[in-house]
Amino acid sequence: MAKDTVGTQLSLFGDLFDEQPVTAEKPAPAAKVPAARWAELNGILNQAAYAYYALDAPEMTDAEFDRLLQELLAIEKEHPELVTPDSYSQRIGGYVSQQFEEVEHAARMYSMDDAMDLDELDEWLERTDAALGASEANPVAYTCELKIDGLGVALTYRDAHLVRAATRGNGVVGENVTDNIRTISDVPRSLAQEGLAQVDGGGFGTSIEVRGEVYMPKESFVRLNEEADAAGRSPFANPRNAAAGSLRQKDPRITAARDLATFVYAVADTAPLHVASQWEFLLWLKAAGFSVNPNARRCRSAAEVHAFCADALAHRGDLPYDIDGVVVKVDSFASQEALGFTARAPRWAIAYKFPPEEKRTVLREIRIQVGRTGVLTPVAEFDPVLVSGSTIARATLHNIDEIRRKDVRVGDTIVVHKAGDVIPEVVGHVPELRPADSVDFEMPARCPSCGSAVVREEGEVAYRCVSIDCPAQAVERLIHWGSRGAMDIDGLGDELIKRMVDQGLLSDVADFYDRLDGESLANVWTGRTSVAGERIVVGPVIAAKVMAQVEESKRRGLARVLFGVGIRHVGANVAKLLADHFGSLEALMLASEEDIAAIDGIGPKIAASVRGFFSVPENVAVLERLRRAGVVLEEERTAPERPQTLAGLTFVLTGALERYTRDAAGDALKALGAKVSGSVSKKTSYVIAGEAAGSKLAKAQQLGVPVLDEDALIRIIETGEAPA
Repeated sequence: MAKDTVGTQLSLFGDLFDEQPVTAEKPAPAAKVPAARWAELNGILNQAAYAYYALDAPEMTDAEFDRLLQELLAIEKEHPELVTPDSYSQRIGGYVSQQFEEVEHAARMYSMDDAMDLDELDEWLERTDAALGASEANPVAYTCELKIDGLGVALTYRDAHLVRAATRGNGVVGENVTDNIRTISDVPRSLAQEGLAQVDGGGFGTSIEVRGEVYMPKESFVRLNEEADAAGRSPFANPRNAAAGSLRQKDPRITAARDLATFVYAVADTAPLHVASQWEFLLWLKAAGFSVNPNARRCRSAAEVHAFCADALAHRGDLPYDIDGVVVKVDSFASQEALGFTARAPRWAIAYKFPPEEKRTVLREIRIQVGRTGVLTPVAEFDPVLVSGSTIARATLHNIDEIRRKDVRVGDTIVVHKAGDVIPEVVGHVPELRPADSVDFEMPARCPSCGSAVVREEGEVAYRCVSIDCPAQAVERLIHWGSRGAMDIDGLGDELIKRMVDQGLLSDVADFYDRLDGESLANVWTGRTSVAGERIVVGPVIAAKVMAQVEESKRRGLARVLFGVGIRHVGANVAKLLADHFGSLEALMLASEEDIAAIDGIGPKIAASVRGFFSVPENVAVLERLRRAGVVLEEERTAPERPQTLAGLTFVLTGALERYTRDAAGDALKALGAKVSGSVSKKTSYVIAGEAAGSKLAKAQQLGVPVLDEDALIRIIETGEAPA
């Protein structure tokens, strides 16, 4: 009775289930096909799996991957002679990165066979019942659990204490991520006493390896991608890849900031535990202090399994995390042992995969949204449609390349879904419903916010507004101008700048000097009110201190100004190189692109960006106002401060860095004499790989180019020495 009571507490969906038909499009069985198609499928699946598991950058949807895998399995069923140890059907899953220490699991971590619809699930249930000799009087019990879309991990406890954590990797060997796992708040550092009572020896002298999933809650996923969009970075495709990219960081501080969580549901070896079934094991996990998904149920018939799957599908949009199906397991551990494993999966478990929920609607307009860094992002606006539990009417199209790839036009009937059940996404259009008068979308030549010319730099997908008085970018540009690395205006907090922009006192950096005054600043509302309900303003004392700092900033020099105005690719080090070489803003503005590119440590990309900045009349006008206000636009020329210890070395930067932008990191390396390239070749000395590194990392691994993380980059910049 006690266990049944706990079981009730574990169920989100209640004791009664309304049986609902759940259907998914089943791939057509493969006819006889040549070995060439089998080889092609293996190549596609292996490449897609590498992008998904190793790079955390999926190249196709889960539904498309599953469709191709089912086609491969159908071919191999008809042509068993094609099956080899190299076939994707025989491998378990992930990859092991060379950036982490390898860890051998206590027992193999298997993949799971999939049932793509209820018919396939029923076939598996019937085979399993028959293999275990089930009857109406003696039915097989199954435990149904939600299939969490995250990253598989193994947690090892020795003498009741967490000693090691590893990713699933290739199933036999994983990556040591112990330090990162320790930052996740729901992972117990020690097993709870209530759980230890059911372990041999009270848990001491015993090693236990439990398995589970690290996932990112939907709310955290949305926030992370909003930050990526605002910074002009590519968003994560889904919560699973966001979780994987966050966990596989060399710096645990990045992982700690990403709001990850876990659900634990398996164990490498049941021998030390006094439990006889999966259901009892889930209860033990909860008693031992682990995070256990509350939405599980022990079922005693196919009808009950169907009902759980139907209810899980109906409620998936209500959950705070992403699921992509239901895992059905034979409950008894003795029966599991009797059934055993295939080459890649247990025979005693199967994953029923949910069909993706996609809806059709009409694309009415593509609007341009200007981000705080100047990136122009096309956004699709369509007729409202209900998807995965909520109504959506807008979705980012990211960039013009995505629009071309998906071939969507205003007036099209489009297919939409939610990536990761969270973020609205346009999948594509319905060709037969395309209007005859539809035309391709083109990015605007001018910024819709300020009217300035828009640029697209070579090798980049983003279009940008580079005007420094663009209203859409005002706040971030003003915050950067006052920051310590730029003009170092003490007392200018982010919130105060936002308030001044909202109240019409600031719109560009020249406003600090020719428009802002102490009286106006003193009357800025801080956003707070007194007990009596009166607005609290900055006041004359603080205003006077800030204005004194503004006045002092006029004498910071040309290098600080060049960095402060936010020229694309011009970090603090490059700004210093430009100021030292030309000595004055006037000389720099008169210099040709070739003159700028000839400076050691700069190169053609930065030179083009600098010339492009000065070609915008609005930028020149702001600089002229700075001059008239008395801001010093000259610099005393000095020799390079650091020896060129990295001369002759070529670096490639890929992925997102935590402490540097890629531009700033490249500037720092160039200041030490290194060459920074945009592509990997045999001549590359080192690749610096940050979060969500993509094809450049893969190519470096193929060519045997040394790959370094951000910690190594920091050491290089600080010491001026590259690793041997």
